[in-house]
Amino acid sequence: MKAIQRVFLAGLLGLIGLWFLADTLLPQPLTYFSFRDVFVQLTGILAIGAMSAGMLLAVRPKWLEPRLRGLDKMYRLHKWLGITALVTSVMHWWFAQGTRWMLGWGWIERRVRNSGSSDIELHGLAAWLDAQWHLAHTIGQWTFYVAAALMALALIKVFPYHWFRKTHTWLTAAYLLLVFHGIVLVKLSYWSQPVGWATALLMAAGTISALIVLAKRSGTRRHVAGRIEALTHHPEMRVLETTIRLEAGWRGHAAGQFAFVTSDRKEGAHPYTIASTWDASDRRLVFMTKELGDHTRRLPERLQVGDAVTVEGPYGSFDFRDGLPQQIWVGAGIGITPFIARMKELAKEPGQQVIDLFHSTSNISGAALDKLKADARAANIRLHLLIGGRDGRLDAERVRAAVPQWQRASVWFCGPNGFGKSLRDDLVAAGLSPSDFHQELFEMR
Repeated sequence: MKAIQRVFLAGLLGLIGLWFLADTLLPQPLTYFSFRDVFVQLTGILAIGAMSAGMLLAVRPKWLEPRLRGLDKMYRLHKWLGITALVTSVMHWWFAQGTRWMLGWGWIERRVRNSGSSDIELHGLAAWLDAQWHLAHTIGQWTFYVAAALMALALIKVFPYHWFRKTHTWLTAAYLLLVFHGIVLVKLSYWSQPVGWATALLMAAGTISALIVLAKRSGTRRHVAGRIEALTHHPEMRVLETTIRLEAGWRGHAAGQFAFVTSDRKEGAHPYTIASTWDASDRRLVFMTKELGDHTRRLPERLQVGDAVTVEGPYGSFDFRDGLPQQIWVGAGIGITPFIARMKELAKEPGQQVIDLFHSTSNISGAALDKLKADARAANIRLHLLIGGRDGRLDAERVRAAVPQWQRASVWFCGPNGFGKSLRDDLVAAGLSPSDFHQELFEMR
């Protein structure tokens, strides 16, 4: 988490700093209108900058993933940028549009303009930009209403995923209109200064990314076709195990990584953790899918052996790589999936680390638990199995009691984010280095 926090704050504060090199929030003379003019510019720069950076992340650039510690972290940063764009856009809109309302209500008096200030003759690009002012203003105002509504909907988790996906495409089109708004209305003097160069670079990257999204070309270089070879439904656990045989093109993956799977073009791609190791001789992937929403609940009925699918990936940096002598794994519910893949890998190529695996679940499936125990034995891993309602709650105190040398270990967690945060905070407070706690932020929206 620290990496994306640093990137987010550095980007935001950096853009603010560049703006202050070009302008000030204390213009002279300082009046409501003089402050409003510069504040509208600042919030506009921040809003279009955040939207542009978010648009770049939306195309899942592979070169950025290792720098931000995984695609899951990139999507968290994308969410923060969306919230920043929404907040700064609202402030930008209020000072631009709200001023007109306040004038009508009599709350403020109209500004007195200097005579002759509008008689300056403009030439070339400056004249063209000035001629587009009213069009750009109108487009920006109405596009803001649409974009703000779509960004707000994106933050509502109960909003169905397939509608979320469609509205995000609409938001991409709205972004391109806002780029035009920004190009015309950004103060002309900024373009010859660092804040203008940075804004232009961000908008260029965002525009290219938006065109890729609208053309439905995101991640296509990593697409591999496949067919469903086997389906095993565990109704007592509400989990579907899907085996897919891929065609040529998959470059392999590390245990703990995930992929996007498309089985229905209308529904689009969904991310699932890979529960198998890679063997190029048979080209099979196994996914464990928990019934968590409308789409995943319908999968056992809708999917059939032989169905064509598209797999995109692999993604993620939850790869168990560190130099410590011991590891503690915590997999809650369907969060056990990356650990299953790693155990199968270790069964083939044993490692030197001492590993304790804690798995807490409220669903009991004899066959599934027997397979888990067999995988743990084959990988020489100590399994701590907790069944909800029988063994009590798993917490940091219980982990420390079961693993006396826990301070020598790294912790790898996959499960509900709230549980992970609580576990991390407790262990860090007890002496674990924050850099030794690894968590998969498996939320793509």
